[in-house]
Amino acid sequence: MTPTEGLLWQQLRGDKLGVHFRRQQIIAGFIVDFYCHAAALVVELDGGVHLQPKQAQTDLLRDEGLRQLGLRVVRFKNAEVTTRLPEVLDQIRVLRGA
Repeated sequence: MTPTEGLLWQQLRGDKLGVHFRRQQIIAGFIVDFYCHAAALVVELDGGVHLQPKQAQTDLLRDEGLRQLGLRVVRFKNAEVTTRLPEVLDQIRVLRGA
């Protein structure tokens, strides 16, 4: 787990948002950062490597594959988590209940 993943995990673990999240969950051969089965929600954190064109294309294909399984995928940049954690958590709360 990266430091930013650890920061978010501290807020997601133990059903703190009212639903259970797992970290580093394998889904259809992909390892997702965080997964809430009850909400069919995948939360991904993107560091600098995700800005590289090849990685960005891989991420698009991966997200589409997860969506085809009926999952919602939301991505946050690491900087969003470290500088705007309350807002990130609010977005996750909205999505988990949608």
